[in-house]
Amino acid sequence: MDLGLRDKVAVVTGSSKGLGKAVALAFAREGARVAISARGQDALRNAAREIRDATGVEVLALTCDVTIPESVNGLIEDVTSEYGRIDILVTNAGGPPPAPFLELKPEDWEEAVQLNLMSTVRLCYAALPYMRRQGGGSIVTMTSFTVKQPEQNLVLSNSVRLAVIGLTKTLANELGKDNIRVNSVCPGWTNTDRVAQLLRDRAIREGTTVERVTQAITTLIPLGRMGRPEEIANAIVFLASPAASYVNGVTLQVDGGLVKGVM
Repeated sequence: MDLGLRDKVAVVTGSSKGLGKAVALAFAREGARVAISARGQDALRNAAREIRDATGVEVLALTCDVTIPESVNGLIEDVTSEYGRIDILVTNAGGPPPAPFLELKPEDWEEAVQLNLMSTVRLCYAALPYMRRQGGGSIVTMTSFTVKQPEQNLVLSNSVRLAVIGLTKTLANELGKDNIRVNSVCPGWTNTDRVAQLLRDRAIREGTTVERVTQAITTLIPLGRMGRPEEIANAIVFLASPAASYVNGVTLQVDGGLVKGVM
């Protein structure tokens, strides 16, 4: 299937590694012009080189801290200065630290809100004027399966990412008239550095090994394994693409069947 992405401009934040890099690579494989961003310059340059080498597509690599308003605005300004438009925005950032509620302080909540909710808010504020002027666009917010099925010791993620879903659904309703689609993808357990951190934390808390924790989790997944970053990326790229032109306001689980609820 031709997803209709050739020469589209896709911005992917948090894309120097993990799911973000996999998403950027998947867009590049479809012929999109890709802008990637992250805080660390070295990892960002390496990711851009890997994507160029794999696809032959030019990649715009821009440092950005999505918790800083000026940095977010600068990112979008640089992309539009280079390409003249933004067709797709994928809002992605690292997850907040794992911990049960009583181990957290109010400032931990404030940091999580800035990292996962306000970064999405600011990116949308910055990109939407361009999308409206050009006659449309597509936004995909990255959340987690925990918005449907809260996970132990992840109260920050369980809570703050739900606010992103509320934002996503509201924007989908408000911006449909402007031909701007807004959807969310909820990855399940996936082989990334972030998940490796969560597995180590759980193993320490339970006094066991990472291998045993991993086995306990995968037994709950009907497909019997964790996901690969490219499997999540493929779903995001499709959802963002013109091939999904009538999909709007969706919260899509990509979790191997982990979440058992019917909604």
